[in-house]
Amino acid sequence: MLSTRQELLLRKVVDGYLAGGAPIGSKALAADPDVDCGASTVRNDLAILEEQGLLAHPHTSAGRFPTDSGYRYFVDRLLPEPVARPALELTLMRREVDEAMRVTTETLSHVTNLLAIVSAPPLATATVRHVEVLVLQPQVLMVVVITSTGAVSKRIFTYQQPIDAGLADWAASYLNERLVGLGLGARMLHGRLADVSLGESEQRFLEGLAPAFLQLAETAEDSLYLEGTARLVSGQRFADVSQLNELMSMLERRVSLLGVLRSALDSRDVLVRIGAENESPALRSMALVAAGYGLPQRNLGTVSVLGPVRMDYPVAIAAVRDAADQLSHFITEVYEDA
Repeated sequence: MLSTRQELLLRKVVDGYLAGGAPIGSKALAADPDVDCGASTVRNDLAILEEQGLLAHPHTSAGRFPTDSGYRYFVDRLLPEPVARPALELTLMRREVDEAMRVTTETLSHVTNLLAIVSAPPLATATVRHVEVLVLQPQVLMVVVITSTGAVSKRIFTYQQPIDAGLADWAASYLNERLVGLGLGARMLHGRLADVSLGESEQRFLEGLAPAFLQLAETAEDSLYLEGTARLVSGQRFADVSQLNELMSMLERRVSLLGVLRSALDSRDVLVRIGAENESPALRSMALVAAGYGLPQRNLGTVSVLGPVRMDYPVAIAAVRDAADQLSHFITEVYEDA
């Protein structure tokens, strides 16, 4: 545990380094009106903070800057009380989820000046909202499934004989009546497609269309929305080119990035990973701020920002929390209306 004065000095070093990017010296700290002790006492406390691994300095005569552990102590114990700040103004009401993800990512990156990443709800958690069965050509039919998340799936079926247009119209009405509101991964979905009360021709026709629904959740991939990659590359100083290559590869391999973000799904509040706390080597010189969003009973996706360890944590944490809250309200309304 640090003394009150040591915590004050640590906070001053973090604030000063975040603002100017240069190590903070003991003379500057002693001259600060909030610091009520002399330079020798300041130097002694800075040495203690350095011994505890919270501060470091490039050489003997230079000032100090925070280590990853120093940032962690700052985030856990010294963050200022949240101040009233304008909402992100995501204007999400009544938009489809896909558009909501894009708006959130763009707005979050703009507000924080960092790389923003939002993971969309898994398609397997969605429900059927509407079904279209369209005859494109005499022997070609298309099934369109619109889900509660706004996702649109299209599947083409080709037949050896001309399609009965009346049977296709009947199938559209039947499928909307029987499937709307069911989850894509629900067992009831299969049962309603295999209705033994129907005639033989209707059963055979529905059986042929079943893959458009039963395979939808199985083949679905989680979607990621990214905004601000140029900000990240231009603003972050990488130790070497290989480190930059690792990060770019991770952003391209979205599956590995999804794995990093999933840890936020189980967190009750904003998750902060600083420097070496990140398991992925590509993120060891960076900081991740993430939060889950979703329905009251469970999270469905994550909102996050990625940037240098020297980031404005109060702004990043507040913005991520705000975005996650707004997306949760929006997602809840969408799923309730489905």
